[in-house]
This record gives sequence, C-alpha cells and structure tokens, in this order.
Amino acid sequence: MIGMKDFVKRIGNKAGNGAQIIVVGGLTGLFAGIVVTLYNMLASMTEEFAAGYYGFFRDHPAFIPLLFLALALGSVVIGGVLKFLPIIRGSGIPQTEGATRGLIRYKWWQVLPATFAASLFTIFMGLSAGSEGPSLTIGGACGYGTSDLLKRNATVRRYQITGGACAGLAVAFNAPLTGMAFAFEEAHKRFTPEVFICAFSSVIVAVLTRNLLRPLMGFGVDAVFSTFEFAVDPSDFSFYLYVLFAAIVCSVAAVGFYFLLFLSKKAFQKITFFKGVGKMLVPFLAAGAFGLITVYAIGGGHGFISELGSGASGLNRIFSSPLWATLLIVVALKIAATVLNVGAGVPCGIFIPMLAVGAGLGALLTLACTAMGMNPAYADVLIMICMSVFFTTVVKAPITGIVMVVELTWNFTFLLPAILGVAIGYITGDVFRTEPLYDKLLDDLIEEGRKREVKRKITVRLRVLAGTIAAGRTVRDVLWPAGARITALEHEGESIVPDGNSALFAGDVLTVVGETSNEEDYLGLLATTVGELIDTEKE
Repeated sequence: MIGMKDFVKRIGNKAGNGAQIIVVGGLTGLFAGIVVTLYNMLASMTEEFAAGYYGFFRDHPAFIPLLFLALALGSVVIGGVLKFLPIIRGSGIPQTEGATRGLIRYKWWQVLPATFAASLFTIFMGLSAGSEGPSLTIGGACGYGTSDLLKRNATVRRYQITGGACAGLAVAFNAPLTGMAFAFEEAHKRFTPEVFICAFSSVIVAVLTRNLLRPLMGFGVDAVFSTFEFAVDPSDFSFYLYVLFAAIVCSVAAVGFYFLLFLSKKAFQKITFFKGVGKMLVPFLAAGAFGLITVYAIGGGHGFISELGSGASGLNRIFSSPLWATLLIVVALKIAATVLNVGAGVPCGIFIPMLAVGAGLGALLTLACTAMGMNPAYADVLIMICMSVFFTTVVKAPITGIVMVVELTWNFTFLLPAILGVAIGYITGDVFRTEPLYDKLLDDLIEEGRKREVKRKITVRLRVLAGTIAAGRTVRDVLWPAGARITALEHEGESIVPDGNSALFAGDVLTVVGETSNEEDYLGLLATTVGELIDTEKE
C-alpha cells in the first residue's frame, strides 16, 4: 500500500506535470464538491429560516426590539471575528483571485471554516447575503488545502486554488462552464493548458459530487432559475432595439452602483467606533429594517429572481403597491444593502445580490418596453439579459456573464441578443473608465498588505530545462510569479530582450527581476516553472 502523496508523486513523475494536475485537480474537486455542496444546502435552509422568523416579527411588531438587539449583538460577533481574521472580509473572491495569481497567501485551514461559518451567520441574521461568493472562496481554500496536504509545489498550489475556486462556483450554480470561464477570464485572465486542465478536472468531479449528494439529502439538481420561459422570434428585429435600450439603461445604473460601492468603502473607513468593530452595526441594523419591509431583502436573491419568471406565482406586493413600485423598492433595498455590506466588509457574498439587482431592473424595463409595444412573450428573455448586463458592467467579465445566464436557465435561444446586451454593458463600463470590481477590491487589499509587509527586490538567473512548464512555450503562455519580469533571454549564446512572443527552449538562460516578501516560495515557483537556478542577487 502507498499513501496518497506517494501515489500523486509517482503519477507526476511518470506522466508529467499535466497528469499530476489532473490527479490533484480531481481530489480538489472531490473535496470542494463535498464541502461546498454541504455549505449551499445549509445556506438554503438558513435563508428559509431567516425569512420565517422575519415574518414572525412582521406579524408581531411588539417583539421587533428583540430583533434589533440580536442584530446589534450579531454585528459585534462578526466585527470581532474580522478583527482577528481580516482575510475573510467581503465575499472572499478578491482574496481567492489574489491567491491564484500568487499575490496573497493565507492559512487555508483558518479561511475555510471561518468563511463557512461567518457567511452562514450573516444569512441567518437576515442580511442581503449570497452563498456564491463564499462558495468560490471555500472551493479555493479546498484547493489550497489539497495541494498543501499532498505537499505539492507552489506552481501546483496556484493551479489547485484556481480549480477549487472554479469548482466552488460551478457547484453553487450547477454551472460547470461558468466555473471554467471564471478561471480564464477572472482568476488568471489568460488561457493556458494547465489552467484548463486544473479547471476541467476540478469542476467535473465537483459537479458530479454535487449532483450525487443533493438528491440523497432531498434537494433537486435542476436549473437554478427554472421559472423563466423563453420564446424569441429570430426574425423580429424590433426586439433587438428593446435590448439595446434596456442594456444602455441597465449598464448606466450598474456604473452608478459601482461608484457607490467604493464611496461606501471610503465612508466606512472613517468609522472607528469600538475599535472599528462598531462599523458592522450599520449594515446589520439596516438589514433588520429592510427585512421587515420585504422578504426579498433577505438572503442573496434567488427567490426574488425566480418570482420574476413568467412560470412563477408572482411577486408578493409590498404595502399592496403596484408591481412597478414593488420592483423599485426591492431594487433600491438590494442596492443599499449590498453597498453597505461591501463598505463595512461584511463576510458575505455579493454575487447573487448583484444579479438580483440586474434582474429587478430588467423587470422594470420590461414593463416599460411592453408599454412601448414589445411582445410580452419576450419579458423573461429581457430580464435575463439585463441581469447579465448588470453583472458584466460591474465585474467586466463578459464571457462569464453570457455563459452564466445560459447555464442558469439551460436555454440557448436568447444567446445572440444576450451577446448584444453584454457588449453594451462592457462598452459602457469602458466609457466611464470603471475597473473590474474584483480586481479593484484586490488592489485595495494588496495596498493594505504593503503597509504591513516588507518586500525585497531579487534578480534570478535560471536555465530552462526540458520537460518543465516553460520549455517550448512563449513568455506570455507561462504562469510566472506575481510581479516577475523577464528582462533578458540568452539563446544559443545570443542575448536578446524578450517580449511576450519570445519562445523558450531547453538550454536558454533567463534573467528574472521581481519583488517578493516570501523568497523561498518565489524561488521555488521559478524553479518549478523554468528549471535550474543559476544564481540570485538580492537588494
């Protein structure tokens, strides 16, 4: 009998790095599939429970002071946790992206249970909190843990964090293509064979694990939003005009939402009450007020989005208001709650809340377009497109946005108008010069980290060895350590200044310049990627 570590090592030695990534990726997918499936089932039950007890308080207003007392105590609990473990602030997606790029390191055995528990707690307290962002974070931590437990090198660890994160998102949505698109478009912003292999192996195993476990626990495996019905006539070009109008309005609203998020972050930085823990009072108490107004303010927004579909029973009206007023109130509350959560750094997901805002705006625009003459049968299509447009404008991940709405509905009939809407959203974001949301949040985290970490400049010369990741590839196709720059390339005795298209061959000598706060990890990643370390020079 041999241990799992020895088995993986033997596979890697016999079949190369790709086979090793497949094996470790499959183990990552199994680990992430089990943990994230459990997390999402608990999140669903917790959200239902929160909606139930908020209903009790609406029916028995004399007990409402007890609700706000509990919320105040809950804010202190979460604020205290973040004081000791600030890495779990927010949805965790920026931290996970930073880990995949080698910009951030964390202790996975702390992040995994802390994110699991803290995000469930915020859902239990009735905040507008989604489970998809934390699912991605938990999956990434599973990948981190798998590589560490098997003692894989820094290169494999980055791939497995990517695979775990993709698996977490795929399990949360039952959308494997969306998970894989995230790997290329968000996590690494590039396509390499290794990224594809780790994403593919992790996602497939994770989704299969999910679809095996959920029926055993009494949960379904259907499309997330099955209440939507689609009927688009390809020859009806007037619909594209309505898509154009709705996409412009929705994307402009998304830009406003984007800037509100960062204004909120700046405002909350000035709150130092109770050593900064007091800032959690604002989103928690606001959540209590919002939850008493409507059940749709609680949780991520799955129920709200589903009720917008023509196959659903319809929205519960707020204060017996007309449909447009109910939609407007829900959208406003979702925006306010999400802005407050991000500003304070509440450990909860904003992925689904953003989609809920986009879907609500889409429903409002559908009412307007129908009044202008649009065929009512196109209503569900337009709502889905607006949801994708809002997400794309804020996150600036158009491929993920398109693939996501198709997988969430299991319908391809509206692909062309969805592409048109997403393109409008992406262009609008560029016009207003917005950065991708998670990249901007990651930059803020890194800037905070620079104040605590001391980085040293290091210059390394390496020889490319046959069989390594770099051998036979161009510079742009190699996953280099964060911040590393290839300043010189010696090929067959000739020294050249390399660019992204420069090919690397066995025997070439590279000069790599970069900054790092973890020299051992940095050099280990370079050696694994390129081959032989010749010499180093530190400053």
